[in-house]
Amino acid sequence: MQGSAVGDQADAIVIGGGTVGGWCAYFLRRSGLARVVLIEKRTLGQGASSRAAGVVRTQGGTPWAVQLGEWSRRFYLGQQDELGIDSGFTPQGYLLPCFSTDDVAAARKRMAMQNAQGLSVRWLEPDELDRLNPAMAPGLTLGGTFCAEDGYLTPPRNVTAYAVALATSGVIVRERVTFTGLSADGERVIGVQTSAGPIAAPLVVLTGGPELADVGKLAGIRVPASGVRHQVAVTQAHPDLAPGRLPMVFDLSAGLYWRPEEGGLLFGMSNPAEPPGEASCIDEAYLALMRTRLAELVPVTAGLGLRKVWAATIDYTPDHLPIIGPAAGPDRIYNGAIVASAGGAGMMWGPAVARAAADVALTGRSDVVDTAQLGLDRFDADGRSRLAADPIALPFPEHVQQSPGQLTIP
Repeated sequence: MQGSAVGDQADAIVIGGGTVGGWCAYFLRRSGLARVVLIEKRTLGQGASSRAAGVVRTQGGTPWAVQLGEWSRRFYLGQQDELGIDSGFTPQGYLLPCFSTDDVAAARKRMAMQNAQGLSVRWLEPDELDRLNPAMAPGLTLGGTFCAEDGYLTPPRNVTAYAVALATSGVIVRERVTFTGLSADGERVIGVQTSAGPIAAPLVVLTGGPELADVGKLAGIRVPASGVRHQVAVTQAHPDLAPGRLPMVFDLSAGLYWRPEEGGLLFGMSNPAEPPGEASCIDEAYLALMRTRLAELVPVTAGLGLRKVWAATIDYTPDHLPIIGPAAGPDRIYNGAIVASAGGAGMMWGPAVARAAADVALTGRSDVVDTAQLGLDRFDADGRSRLAADPIALPFPEHVQQSPGQLTIP
């Protein structure tokens, strides 16, 4: 609900009103906490959450990614029964084509891991792939993996869904209130400082998407995460792009994905050569480069105009994995404070990361995913992760933005 004042006492406080923060506050309230406060310096979903492409892919490159994607997919499917509203999840099927023998070897190994995790991923030979995806130019691939259960949602509708969930569950949402720091008694968190005054609470969850490093800095911790421009465009409608002819596709070699949208094709991309930082304007040259690649793969798009184009700053971590764990400063861990990041996969992993973060805040562990290795302690002093990067991710920069109090990875 929308309170008239911030208030000075809570059972838990969540910083950030994006997908992770919004669902986390709801899960904390649903877990039985009487007074949960969400602090958002703008309005709910005003950042990347309302500007995403909405892809929900369970075909991750690590068991963590698979588990987070599958939990989120099932959550989206159950929202109507739980909340009376949903995020518009549409099962569409997701295809990851292979263009080289190395691609094939990696895909088959990955598929074995995914199926061992309980997914229904199958291998398509080149002719099977062409029959499944007639909008794609034939004869280009060596096959690929396909999961029929993957799909997409409508990002603004997701924001509406968690706004309704927050309101009906009784979470106190304070928009246009800025987080300015943690309050602690030794290593124990006792609340937060905000632009509207202090709030006492024994539990605090720090989110923030592409601004999480800044949130961390205000809290006195260093979070190796950053933001970068992500562009999305939608073509004009065409009969060849009808949803029945068009599974979702991720061309890993180019970092380009697409899915059906309003009779046309929605496609998205990030430029790995672009320096990290806030960006919401269109990079016309890179958009043209990706349109050329798209036309090679989906020829009908070469003659279509664009109905809409947008850009948003989205978050990423150096290893393309989420961050879920205690807020660790240079010399101490803040007991009672948790950091949560979906690592650029807010629609795909957001609800699962939110649920896991709520669980860890309340009990120290989660059944959603084993978070033991997903905390800040996996990064060294230079921000390098000891974990191998998830290979099924957009080609984000290999370093995080450098600014006072933040890390850079050379």
